[in-house]
Amino acid sequence: MPDSQPGYRGRFAPSPTGPLHLGSLIAALASYLEARRHGGAWLVRMEDLDPPREEPGAAASILDALAAHGLHPDEDILWQSARHAAYDAALQTLGSRGLLFRCDCTRAMLGPGGACGGRCAPRQSAIGEHHALRIRVPDNTVIHFRDGLQGEFSERLDAALPDFVLRRKDGLYAYQLAVVVDDGFQDITHIVRGSDLLDSTARQLYLQACLGLPHPHYLHLPVITHADGQKLSKQNHAPPLVAAQAGNNLRQALDFLNQPQPPAALRDCDGILASACANWNPAALPPVLGMPGPRDAR
Repeated sequence: MPDSQPGYRGRFAPSPTGPLHLGSLIAALASYLEARRHGGAWLVRMEDLDPPREEPGAAASILDALAAHGLHPDEDILWQSARHAAYDAALQTLGSRGLLFRCDCTRAMLGPGGACGGRCAPRQSAIGEHHALRIRVPDNTVIHFRDGLQGEFSERLDAALPDFVLRRKDGLYAYQLAVVVDDGFQDITHIVRGSDLLDSTARQLYLQACLGLPHPHYLHLPVITHADGQKLSKQNHAPPLVAAQAGNNLRQALDFLNQPQPPAALRDCDGILASACANWNPAALPPVLGMPGPRDAR
């Protein structure tokens, strides 16, 4: 029987840099099934914050593909391109608390992990209009969290990413800022996503604390790869999903997630999803290779 947790709010947040592919469907399906297991809401947010990287028509293509696979959000789509005022307000809050500084470093000047490394913070009055905004991470900032699949993690954020970017030099808002602000705005309680985003979690937890936002629960899934071990992604030219094969696509995603296959007689997506919801078992999810058990994420 599904758990009764009506306060559960999950989401799938694709970027419109290309059409939906199998790797994206796996993340969307797992987040959808977890929301349904808890009797909660499943939302879709379009992370259209980076126009130079976006592919014309990709956002509509992604939404059409989700619908073709029977994955319908419970609320209206949230478009990040319409949320600039909210991101500005968050930056003003952080700035008023002395947590931000301007940075005009070139790529060649940046240290490990893209850190400014203390070059710009002491010379704020000398920095002109063309600058990024970075957030300060105090010494000995250790972020702990428990992942729903991967277990306990601990990261020395001040050592790994002591001053990460929240607004780029070109004026575009960074993913880390936008995702935290929007998760708070949408009251997201649970985030199910690929393990390729695991290294973003400590930054997001830190920003949530700085902005006084609640911490969602996280579950990071393994990501499907090509035969050569590369992540299946738009950048690596993953083939787009074919709507006419939606039922087979769902079955392939369930197989990757190590879930029971719906009865062969079920052909339509609604029937396949109903069976998948009834039999969804997070305990059967495969582990992320190379990340066994607790670790110190440095």
